[in-house]
Amino acid sequence: MVVLATKVYVSGDARDRTLDSLDSLVRNDIGDLDVEWSVGLRHDGFPSVTVQGADATVARNVLRETWGEITESFEAGETYVGTLEQWDDDGFVLDAGTEIRIPSSELGLGAGTPGQIRTRFGLVQHMPLRFTYGETPRLADEERDRLYDWTREDVGRVNVNSATRAEVRSTVNRAGHAQDIVTVERLGLLEQSIICGEGTDPPGLLSSIGSHLQAELLAVVP
Repeated sequence: MVVLATKVYVSGDARDRTLDSLDSLVRNDIGDLDVEWSVGLRHDGFPSVTVQGADATVARNVLRETWGEITESFEAGETYVGTLEQWDDDGFVLDAGTEIRIPSSELGLGAGTPGQIRTRFGLVQHMPLRFTYGETPRLADEERDRLYDWTREDVGRVNVNSATRAEVRSTVNRAGHAQDIVTVERLGLLEQSIICGEGTDPPGLLSSIGSHLQAELLAVVP
């Protein structure tokens, strides 16, 4: 079994749709391998995938690489994935099956309070983030590089939570902005990044589609 490092925090029909979407994504990831799988949901909102078959070991490794894994223990110097649960003046708190606090001094994302940094880089709540474990956990170097790259791109982004990739694409189309975006990049199961087209203003796109989504939206302006 692999516990995926992405959370399901919606309820009712939305949860059922999300788990159906996850099953389809798992099929895309490992459907060509000689395995059978089932998708479940832990009490803490992390989905689990039970895999059986001749290629089970390979399939589990593919899922770990694609989604990150929630583990029972951590080793100093190793990199893991947690979801952004909360933030305060002292830093970020990630959920990696257990609470991981990253102090503001270990974020490595420039000046500002953790709240300001979160807004500047478009870090919507529950977004998966990589961290390096140690006596004082820190945001992983590859995570810092990814976030800085967002601010150096020629076009901006609008990051969204509480919606699947298909739901976000449908919302953008319904709002009449299909021609204003390049694609919707998956950050987590329910966290997406809308990559704006050239000449599209991210705050303007956010304002236009925000009323169509019951979600947190944050613009990343290069």
